Amino acid sequence: MSTFDSTIQGLDSAMNLRLVNQNVISSNIANADTPGYKSKKVEFEGALRQALSVDDSLPLEGDDPGHIVIRSTDPISPAIADDMNGVESLDGNTVNRSEEMAKMAENQLLYDAAAEMLKKKLGMLKYSISEGGGNR
Repeated sequence: MSTFDSTIQGLDSAMNLRLVNQNVISSNIANADTPGYKSKKVEFEGALRQALSVDDSLPLEGDDPGHIVIRSTDPISPAIADDMNGVESLDGNTVNRSEEMAKMAENQLLYDAAAEMLKKKLGMLKYSISEGGGNR
């Protein structure tokens, strides 16, 4: 069993997806007054499918027995597309500031939840390594 299991990889991927989503939402809000701008969204379904198909193990590498190098764990690159659900205003812009602010708040909560779960998981690993051995 790998020390860095699929839970850690999944939480890492979730946080990275939330970061991408936060950037897209911020861009939408910044362009709310730009004529003709079409609201964008992250295609989570495809990214989720990609995340679930990732290999369950995280290989470790090292050029010295005392050093361990962890390779990148985030091969996920979600698609960003125009949000076809937006209502076009007179100037052709489809950004609804209120909806984008609500999306941003929800996205932040989901990011914070993933970060908290990752913190707990790493705390359990730290405990196992430092105090869980029993034989000192």
